[in-house]
Amino acid sequence: MVQKAKILLVDDRPENLLALEAILSALDQTLVRASSGEEALKALLTDDFAVILLDVQMPGMDGFETAAHIKRRERTRDIPIIFLTAINHGPHHTFRGYAAGAVDYISKPFDPWVLRAKVSVFVELYMKNCQLREQASLLRLQLESGGHSGRTGVLEPQEPAGLLAELSARLAAVEEQAEALSKQLDESADAAAVATAAHLERKLTGLRRALDALEPGAGSGASPVPSQS
Repeated sequence: MVQKAKILLVDDRPENLLALEAILSALDQTLVRASSGEEALKALLTDDFAVILLDVQMPGMDGFETAAHIKRRERTRDIPIIFLTAINHGPHHTFRGYAAGAVDYISKPFDPWVLRAKVSVFVELYMKNCQLREQASLLRLQLESGGHSGRTGVLEPQEPAGLLAELSARLAAVEEQAEALSKQLDESADAAAVATAAHLERKLTGLRRALDALEPGAGSGASPVPSQS
């Protein structure tokens, strides 16, 4: 089962963290506080996060430096970062945020609804990725056991063909959800979110091809997955 996603909130001002928690509480996910860049990096050592909301202006290690550390780590480099800033130094400042690896850059005071909507997109993408990893792990486990053990508590097929059909059906459900999400993102025109969705769809395509290759007579009857160009 996919658990709640974790969202990392990084700001040196407690009142700002309280405001973010109030805005994002409606998403019903796990909100984790960090009051400095160092504290954020420590949290990222042990937990996986769907998205990071990172304040730019912090004493000591600022948001740009924190983001640079996050992007250098193999474990955390793909986590979306949304920069939050109370000041606007113009295009150069904004460009520095994107160059540091941010997927979005929002000036305070921000519209709570807009921030919540942006975060919810990345939470949903994270959930889809978790589902995909579950399906891939299940496939690997069943293939290693030869598809006959029936002791995983998840699948109990009598024949390899039954196993493949069950896995294919489960993958199809994830594909359908991902396709619906992609259509939603086309309307939002958020380039970063669309790119993340495309990455998820490429992973789904790879898993589908792996399943199709195991089907009897593979090569002629593979069911294609729509790709996003």
